[in-house]
Amino acid sequence: MPIIKNTHYKPPFYLFNQHLETIVPSAIRKVKGVKYERERIETQDGDFLDIDWVKNNNSRLIIASHGLEGSSDRPYIQGIAKLFSQNNWDVLAWNCRSCSGEMNRKKFLYHHGFTQDVEEVVSRAIANGYKEIVLIGFSMGGSLTLKYVGENGQDLYPQIKGAMAVSVPCNLSSSSKMLALKKNKFYQNRFMRKLDIKLRQKNEQYPGLLEIRHWKSFRDFHDFDTHYSAKIFGYQDAQDFYDSVQCLPHLMNIKVPTLILNALNDPMLTGDCYPESQAEANQNILLELTTHGGHVGFLQMGKVYTYAEERALTFFNETLRVYQ
Repeated sequence: MPIIKNTHYKPPFYLFNQHLETIVPSAIRKVKGVKYERERIETQDGDFLDIDWVKNNNSRLIIASHGLEGSSDRPYIQGIAKLFSQNNWDVLAWNCRSCSGEMNRKKFLYHHGFTQDVEEVVSRAIANGYKEIVLIGFSMGGSLTLKYVGENGQDLYPQIKGAMAVSVPCNLSSSSKMLALKKNKFYQNRFMRKLDIKLRQKNEQYPGLLEIRHWKSFRDFHDFDTHYSAKIFGYQDAQDFYDSVQCLPHLMNIKVPTLILNALNDPMLTGDCYPESQAEANQNILLELTTHGGHVGFLQMGKVYTYAEERALTFFNETLRVYQ
């Protein structure tokens, strides 16, 4: 589909660079009034997932997937939950393994392509009788969302009517290189500190599982993914891991209306993270590139909801009208 180059969205005046556009929404934004109903589901491999519902007896449901080391309590997930629940949608916000406040059971955590857990969540939603389901993911959650709808292709559940990914690292290798840059070390180190805590907990669960070193000894995500991610999930090295789990190769197989919203000033994205050729070749993909927005930012002056959240509501409402 045609690519939208959006120059109309503007951040508040006080967010005058990409880092403020990224950090302020994450650190300061508060979304009030979201009350989840938590359910724990058992996975087929003997682990568990904690999923959080906002139910209003609607027939349509949005499933929201958070980013790396996020949770259903992140403001961008709660923003979706609040906006959609106010507009005749039910909401399912799920937590990746280890992200709900309790460590998971298995030796491994999760990753950008761990779509078997998306399948667990979607299956649970369908079992609840929803006839119209859409998926939205942010950052890593966007990668999970795109990979899931792409790898299922024609075999996707008919109840799934559309998908959206925000600030999604379609190419994990190029994204990891961006995070390794000196100007972006803040983000990388923040992720690494959180992951280090979890790896130490895993080593207590499974003594000798990994040689856990202080997080600063991992130079960057490439080093981390070589010594942890690739090893624990059975890949040769970081590059093999990236090539195998990223969503980029699956974009051409997407068969439902899908919006990818990425900001051109996102400090974590570059290169194929802006999949223009795939969008041009696949009539089901709409790629919207904004000049501003940062990474999972998109704040709007004087508004409760971000541009990404309002765009999602508009996109999915229009998508469902097509099916009616």
